[in-house]
Amino acid sequence: MTNETQTGEQIDGFHLLIDALKLNGLDTIYALPGIPITDFTRMAQAAGIRLISFRHEQHAGNAAAAAGFLTGKPGICMTVSAPGFLNGLTALANATTNCFPMILISGSSEREIVDLQQGDYEEMDQLAIAKPLCKAAFRVLHAQDIGVGVARAIRSAVSGRPGGVYLDLPAKLFAQTMDAGAGKKSLIKVVDPAPKQIPAPDAVQRALDLLKGAKRPLIVLGKGAAYAQADADIRALVEKSGIPYLPMSMAKGLLPDTHNQSASATRSYVLAEADVVMLVGARLNWLLSHGKGKTWGGANADTRQFIQIDISPTEMDSNVPIAAPLVGDIGSCVSALVAGMGAGWAKPPTDWTQGIAERKDKNISKMAETLAANPPVMNFHSALNVIRNAVKARPDAIVVNEGANTLDFARSIVDMYEPRKRLDVGTWGIMGIGMGFAVAAAVTTGKPVIAIEGDSAFGFSGMEVETICRYNLPVCVIVFNNNGIYKGTDKNPNGGDVAPTVFVKDARYEMMMQAFGGVGVRATTPAELAKALDEAVKSGKPTLINAIIDETAGTESGRITSLNPQAAKKK
Repeated sequence: MTNETQTGEQIDGFHLLIDALKLNGLDTIYALPGIPITDFTRMAQAAGIRLISFRHEQHAGNAAAAAGFLTGKPGICMTVSAPGFLNGLTALANATTNCFPMILISGSSEREIVDLQQGDYEEMDQLAIAKPLCKAAFRVLHAQDIGVGVARAIRSAVSGRPGGVYLDLPAKLFAQTMDAGAGKKSLIKVVDPAPKQIPAPDAVQRALDLLKGAKRPLIVLGKGAAYAQADADIRALVEKSGIPYLPMSMAKGLLPDTHNQSASATRSYVLAEADVVMLVGARLNWLLSHGKGKTWGGANADTRQFIQIDISPTEMDSNVPIAAPLVGDIGSCVSALVAGMGAGWAKPPTDWTQGIAERKDKNISKMAETLAANPPVMNFHSALNVIRNAVKARPDAIVVNEGANTLDFARSIVDMYEPRKRLDVGTWGIMGIGMGFAVAAAVTTGKPVIAIEGDSAFGFSGMEVETICRYNLPVCVIVFNNNGIYKGTDKNPNGGDVAPTVFVKDARYEMMMQAFGGVGVRATTPAELAKALDEAVKSGKPTLINAIIDETAGTESGRITSLNPQAAKKK
């Protein structure tokens, strides 16, 4: 240590961590205060970092994950030790699975006591527990290493395939002091944390050659394509190639769902009939039936070939052979493909594109008839038609969506027009992301947020409506209330307790928002729902609409009945 770094002033671990985050443009923390991080949250707020305090760590973690997806910078979640850490770990694991950049920072017990299992307050070897569930995990024991720890966490979270990172900070680290000049010198501003990964020219040509020979090509856009923020290049690829495209749910809006090349309305047909499929930031996981089986049947089942664009080479061949792997960041890969197409690129055969268009028009017309119906009690279609119209009027609004039937119907009914405006349950298909994602969407963008929630899904994070009110966020929560999970009609054959899928009948969810000073509305008709939603979006006030849905309208397990053995057997 040189004399030039010595100032005589001291700085502690609290302020080194604050300065390390600020130096790297990480200006928002989603947290739940408590020992040993309460003082840190106060100091961070005083230093100009925005602190969004939640009622449960899992929802703070989900907010950080969503912030990472929307901004491309790692979202920061901070929790207390042991149980608080474990609550945040669920969100961290989900972020890693979905490739959302996130850093979970947790206070922890002292190493000496943990290692000897002497029974410290909330004693737990958090680093060991976190490692298998995230992309990387680090522990910082000395104040002079805080800068390195934060830098390593940032780079790990956003480089290559993004994911969740755990940063373990024992309680006594915060109180450690060092010379302020040396402390400032120890901090690191991360340079180019997610460098471009340029695809190999021969890989690009291989993919182009395969597309040239395709008779029924299809592009599948995944949420990785949305995260890449290569919107103009992706649009150029679709439109220049003339190839029909199918957006996965969080890729909706990369091109407007009303685009003439969108094949969403003929999903089953194009998956079954395509002969060459190009995956852009999409994985052949369960959401795409692993690239095989009945979903991928049809005339080309035995000869179908895949092109896959992914930053991770190990993703290739994970379920089926990939004929043309294209490894690199999505922006670089897509721009290379567009450049390689040249001026005379031949569009797909018209029998393929016209066949899709005819089926698409037929299905859209059929859906329009269903949406136009106005049953005595709202069903999913009549209620979602209202939201569909609202999003069309405000395409900049962000839609958060979770539930079983509520998710499945909304995904196919509510059109999106702009990229990264739809957040939902993602790869794991889990419930409980709703309020955390809604808070992050409002905080990071300032745009109106419409959270479309099944009544069961809302129950996982419903208390965070207080958080929404506390920060006066422009969030409108719409609870689709059909008195239960899937339906509210199950019966206990033995009498006594209600069936496990049935909730309190006619629950007044809107009163929860009223209790914290927000607007609560009960809507029983499309007109009432439309009025309440319009007022909520225009006012920007925290609002909860209790949308009463016919309790017989749902289906078992939504569209994943096959994963419920007994329901599948009945079917």
